[in-house]
Amino acid sequence: MRILCISDIHGNADALAAVLATAERRGYTHLLVAGDLCFPGPAPLETWRRLTQAGAICVQGVGDRALSTLDVGNVHPRSDHEKARLDRVVAVRTELGELILARLARLPATYRLPLDDGGELVLVHGSPADPLEPFSHDMSDEELSALLGDDPADLVICGGSHVPFDRTVSGVRIINVGSVGEAPSAGRSAAHADATLLEVRKGKDGFEIVVEQIVVPLGKAA
Repeated sequence: MRILCISDIHGNADALAAVLATAERRGYTHLLVAGDLCFPGPAPLETWRRLTQAGAICVQGVGDRALSTLDVGNVHPRSDHEKARLDRVVAVRTELGELILARLARLPATYRLPLDDGGELVLVHGSPADPLEPFSHDMSDEELSALLGDDPADLVICGGSHVPFDRTVSGVRIINVGSVGEAPSAGRSAAHADATLLEVRKGKDGFEIVVEQIVVPLGKAA
């Protein structure tokens, strides 16, 4: 079992294509996506098509929920920035169409996958305790533990905060896979995408989980 885990594409189809091409050269059997798929662009429909063609298993992110359920007629922007964001919501909704919006609205908050070692993986945008509240790299162990909830599984794959990390808290391994479409540039190239390859291997002493967090250069395609 070799799993490609990504999150926070935000409608950047070129970045998604670069990640998928890199992962295909390495090989993977499953594609898990921890939400925030299509908004704010620049290519929401192409992003959705690429994910569908790749057979991606997706959970709902904050942007997916807002995009699919927001009543734009009842939103009154208070600044030029808010007006620009609302205009973009309208444009993305129009590009995606009602069928895809309905599918975004029906995406589950979490997805559970049994692992070959007998453990279980949970995919979530934010955290098991609150799918819309993300873990972040600068949280203390106590803060992370509070967001694990009552049934976190053995391995949590998440996004939301856009910064990748890999930590174990209260016996649960938390892997934030960063962002495909809005990876922060601090300390790295400004044009890159984050992804994580997860492999469950069977060795002479039993199973082991091998995690590789990768940075995909995007160049001018970003």
